[in-house]
Amino acid sequence: MTRTRTVEAAALRVPPPRVAGSPGMGVRSGLHDLRCGPGPGPGCGVAPAALSYPLGDLLVVSGLPGSGKSTLMRRCVRAPLIDSQQVREEFAARLPTRLPYVFYRPLVRLAHYRRLRRAVLAGGPLAVHDCGSLPWVRAWLTRVAARQGRRVHLLLLDVDPAEARDGQQARGQWVSRYAFARHRAAAGRLRRRIAGTGRPPVGCASAVVLDRAAARALREIVFAAS
Repeated sequence: MTRTRTVEAAALRVPPPRVAGSPGMGVRSGLHDLRCGPGPGPGCGVAPAALSYPLGDLLVVSGLPGSGKSTLMRRCVRAPLIDSQQVREEFAARLPTRLPYVFYRPLVRLAHYRRLRRAVLAGGPLAVHDCGSLPWVRAWLTRVAARQGRRVHLLLLDVDPAEARDGQQARGQWVSRYAFARHRAAAGRLRRRIAGTGRPPVGCASAVVLDRAAARALREIVFAAS
């Protein structure tokens, strides 16, 4: 695979001010394609060191299992975050190590959604790990946020399925072929919708698309007063 040199931009305000933007940034549409390579691409070679969202808004981080969502959130987000992976790890730490995840997965999901509901209703800045195969979760988030006068932003990690499988292997947590196929289908629909309209998904104020190279260049995700 050819590697493309990643050039870091200082920061990106999302949504940006209504002025001329950098290559690959859909300033008026709210779509920012910041994939770095291998190129060519609209954002080829340009990756922000930081993403800055309005204070009080909500960020949804989506992508294939193994794409690096949890790693990115833990490393970069400077705000409360809700991550189903954290809930899974909490359960795993209390249960016998040989107990397969499938047996306590329903409990993990229930605890995750209860935690998510409390955090969203509490208000304030929030980053959420999105399970792309369950689009109703993102739809619920956008409805609740709209009632609260908040905006929802999407951050999509666009990673090749083979890379995502490597990521699963690295963390020692495999997703079944059936479940992974569902995630791939959902991610594909989301990418095609964004590419076809040139805009964020319905209900989202902005969408940032990153690949692995751009994600590695990112240093922080902050929520700040405009």
